[in-house]
Amino acid sequence: MKNTNRRNFLKSLAALTGTALLPTSLLADNSIVTGKTGKKPDLSGWKMSGAHWGAFRANVQGDKLVEVQPFEFDQFPTDILQGVPGIIYSPSRVRYPMIRVDWYKNRHKSDTTQRGDNRFVRVGWDAALDMVYEELERIQNDYGPWALHTANVGWRSVGQIHSCGNHMLRAVAMHGRSVGTAGDYSTGAGQVIMPYVLGSTEVYSQGTSWPLILDNSKVIVMWANDPVKNLQVGWNTETHESYEYLEQLREKVKNKEIEVICIDPVKSKTQNYLDCTHQYVNPHTDVAFMLAIAHTLYTEKLYDKKFIDVYTLGFEEFIPYVMGKTEDKIERTPEWAEKICGIKADRIRELTRKMAKNRTQLIFGWAIQRQQHGEQPYWMGAIIAAMLGQFGQPGGGISYSHHYSSSGVPASGASMPGAFPLNLDVGRKPKHDNEDYNGYSSVIPVARAIDCLLEPGKKIDFNGHEVTLPPYKMGIFSGCNQWHRHQQRNRMKEAYRKVETVVAVDYNWTATCRFADIVLPACTPYERNDIDAYGTYSNRGVIAMHKLIDPLYHSKSDFDIWYELTKRMNREIEYSRNMNEMQWIEQIYEECRADNLKKDFFMPEFAEFWKKGYVLFPEGENWTRHADFLEDPEVNALGTPSGFIEISSRKIASYGYDDCKGHPTWMEKIERSHGGPGSDKHPLWLQSVHPDTRLHSQTCESEERRATYTVQGREPCYMGPEDAKARGIKDGDIVRVFNDRGQLLAGAVVSDNFPPGIIRIQEGAWYGPTGPEIGALDTYGDPNTLTIDIGTSSLAQAPSANTCIVEMEKFVGKAPAVTAFGGPKYVNPDGSIAALSQMG
Repeated sequence: MKNTNRRNFLKSLAALTGTALLPTSLLADNSIVTGKTGKKPDLSGWKMSGAHWGAFRANVQGDKLVEVQPFEFDQFPTDILQGVPGIIYSPSRVRYPMIRVDWYKNRHKSDTTQRGDNRFVRVGWDAALDMVYEELERIQNDYGPWALHTANVGWRSVGQIHSCGNHMLRAVAMHGRSVGTAGDYSTGAGQVIMPYVLGSTEVYSQGTSWPLILDNSKVIVMWANDPVKNLQVGWNTETHESYEYLEQLREKVKNKEIEVICIDPVKSKTQNYLDCTHQYVNPHTDVAFMLAIAHTLYTEKLYDKKFIDVYTLGFEEFIPYVMGKTEDKIERTPEWAEKICGIKADRIRELTRKMAKNRTQLIFGWAIQRQQHGEQPYWMGAIIAAMLGQFGQPGGGISYSHHYSSSGVPASGASMPGAFPLNLDVGRKPKHDNEDYNGYSSVIPVARAIDCLLEPGKKIDFNGHEVTLPPYKMGIFSGCNQWHRHQQRNRMKEAYRKVETVVAVDYNWTATCRFADIVLPACTPYERNDIDAYGTYSNRGVIAMHKLIDPLYHSKSDFDIWYELTKRMNREIEYSRNMNEMQWIEQIYEECRADNLKKDFFMPEFAEFWKKGYVLFPEGENWTRHADFLEDPEVNALGTPSGFIEISSRKIASYGYDDCKGHPTWMEKIERSHGGPGSDKHPLWLQSVHPDTRLHSQTCESEERRATYTVQGREPCYMGPEDAKARGIKDGDIVRVFNDRGQLLAGAVVSDNFPPGIIRIQEGAWYGPTGPEIGALDTYGDPNTLTIDIGTSSLAQAPSANTCIVEMEKFVGKAPAVTAFGGPKYVNPDGSIAALSQMG
């Protein structure tokens, strides 16, 4: 009754005012995320805001944030929310414009080996912005657009007006062109391969509605997917509505109405929560396992031949490979796969028959494609789903997004607010209207940014094209922590010695700031006004982000920072369209309101909305992904070259890539645990998954949050009891984890969730080396100290972070202090220690 009543209540909201508070009775006990819900606050004196980890109310007393409470609509708030005060008041705040000391003295001719030593000179805003502008001028005049790298791909702070990437890209584009990027670090391989296979990126697509899955699926396969962990955060302000459906799924598993099978090398948070079947698979061997499933479906005639004939293309090219009829003469039987993936042949057949016999929903995660040849498991997953013949059926087919941003929650259909524009206005051109890239490419795969510096001018394949890597001389990172998201820290150090100027705009002193030359202090999302969508897929409402406190120290909003820069070329009016922050917010809200009135969604006028803090929309209708394609594959053709599901791709085959052929293949990795290459020296697979405790690197700066999960002040390193015992490691010890690429310290957490040969350090841990030298020990536990910086293949050139094997040992002796947090070393221009008055 609770769930039905809640939906009926939401559906009635639009017919009323769209702004009424939800009653306290809707605050259900939360046993998934935090084990509790926030109490309903007295709303007098409280302000509304939002974050990737949920909407919330803030109690501000005397310009001091004293308490945050989850938005009363949110039935499943996450404890990550409690990190908000720690973001604002972090000792790691960027307080003032800062210039690296040797760059201050020598500008672009500075000693770049000093990058990362954290010695900076404090300057005023005008001086800092003058330096940025002078560098932009120098780069365009001395080199051209190929020498400027503008980098902002990733999880910017929520808010439509102060989107840091949009502001940076718009302002810089008014000055001149630059080198841009394609793809992202989260789904790089998936978003390139899937348009060839299913006609869209799939990874960011709305999935089949959860109610339809719960009503129709008999088997749900969570393949390398951990939604209970990952759904704590969303691209826009998160609603956490998916947890209601996971709660229902747990009951169906308990009552044996649905069988959930988690295919994963470790026991995930989702598997433990659902108390469902765990199917172990050796790391990086899923494709061999999947080929054996395809072999079983084909040889036992369990596959849907009619679906294959009507809706797919290329089956006849793929099956000979499965059956050993190709040049290598290897038949991909379950017995063949067993030796690679570690799953008994009979178990492979059992699982295959179960999927074929029942309505089966395949749900894939993203980590599985962040490995060498990461395109292959996604492609093979689509082939298995096609052979099962359940595409477009409610509770069947495949999804690559149900662990992300509450995908699968029925969408309201309402319009969401727009954003500050990132492009130049129509008819406008940059000050330096130079389109000559000197033979280099103007767009690079995002994960190959370091290759540009270490292999300048190299020609690489990328998605059917040839890219010539530009050796850029200047990089600008705005709200973008490059020293979190990229792999292989020591390789990055080597590359950064070749850049003349690096600019970082951020509100906390990340490693990206430490390795920059000019650091500009942005304010946090809670120190300016904004507006955001509530729900990335559900479009549940619109949230007002009230400024909680004035910007601390000398920080400014992204709007103000880049507005001031455009003044230096007399284009600030064009940049802002002669509107201030609140005028932009009101305009975007009113445009959204006008669109929704046409759809019969009520929204109050802006003044009423801003005072109330939010407007909610009713839940939408259920929807099945690919249902229109199933109904008529010709009228509703997919976006593939043929319009059908492409089991084999003639287009990819035409590229001639050895590492991504015309159909999925099993390829050994450059390194792999459990008997794979290199495992004799480094026997442990290092899993660097999205964290359970933060959003990538966001909130890692919060001392309060870190105190809830760190071990002796270090990032946890999760391991099984067998590996710990073999190395004399006990829970709570400090361990050194290492390979030929680097070394780090972390805190041991021994858990039965981890089988032998597998350890986990969650990505997003801040990098804190003992010094700027290459090979320095990381003191906190950033797994990208150890990961490998190679492309997934010539097709996607995406990150391969999870192709990583290591060894570990108990750390003996006095451990060095953690250096990842806190501000810079304030120095005078001559390098001497600055007076206390300079430090603020």
